[in-house]
Amino acid sequence: MRPAALDRRGPRVTRALAAGFDGRSEASLHPDLRTFLGDLVRPYGLPLREDLLAEGAGHDYGEMAAGLLGKVLAEDEPADLLILAFSSHDVRPAAPSALHLSRHCPGQPTAFAVCDQGSAAAFTALRLAAAHQRTGGSRRAVVVLAEQSVLHYETPGPAVLPERHQAVVLVCEEGAGEGLRVRQEAQPDGPAALSSVLAAHRELGPGARLLLASGLGADGVPDDAVAAPPGQPFTGVWSLLADHLARHPEGGGPLLVADHDRQLGRLSTLTLP
Repeated sequence: MRPAALDRRGPRVTRALAAGFDGRSEASLHPDLRTFLGDLVRPYGLPLREDLLAEGAGHDYGEMAAGLLGKVLAEDEPADLLILAFSSHDVRPAAPSALHLSRHCPGQPTAFAVCDQGSAAAFTALRLAAAHQRTGGSRRAVVVLAEQSVLHYETPGPAVLPERHQAVVLVCEEGAGEGLRVRQEAQPDGPAALSSVLAAHRELGPGARLLLASGLGADGVPDDAVAAPPGQPFTGVWSLLADHLARHPEGGGPLLVADHDRQLGRLSTLTLP
């Protein structure tokens, strides 16, 4: 009699692609962008960066990611769900970029966005994609992560901005076994967050790999752990995952991906079988 665990099928990240982008998008000069951003920051009394609006700085998330979709999915591989996640605002003031991307994705899937969660937004998007697949609502899901290097308004304190525009596309499909697991918890303390991540990594057993966002790298991290270099606070660790999957298309064994948003006090981990 087959063990029940062998009959289970869960969602997995099977493919990923990351790319950086130069230049700017024409959307950054759209007159409605000023109105959109003004409404966004008015309740907080934050001034707009008129210099950036005048020069048309910034990149459109839909424009950045649309070309990547055709590289990770063939036309005969339709997706049922597309989730766009980001931590800083887009420069497309009209149609939502998630809907724009759906039109460029095989299957023209149901699409929505996750934001206002800092770096935790990427993990939330994967958790939602996995939930849709486990309940039969999606056979194949695409998670798009994007960040652009411009912030069009002043902030009360120092803002950590990306060094370049970057997008990462993750493809989630069903595979044998339990599938991916996402855990998210309130954790304001940086050292405590790292301790929690290292404990979770040890639970995966010998040979488990560990990918850390740049803010989590510190003393005490295992020698075989890989930390994202500074410069891409939202997409950096996901670029590491894309590199890992390119080298290990079958997965390469248990893997833990971790990020800690210190500003919001949120620790997020992704476990891949």
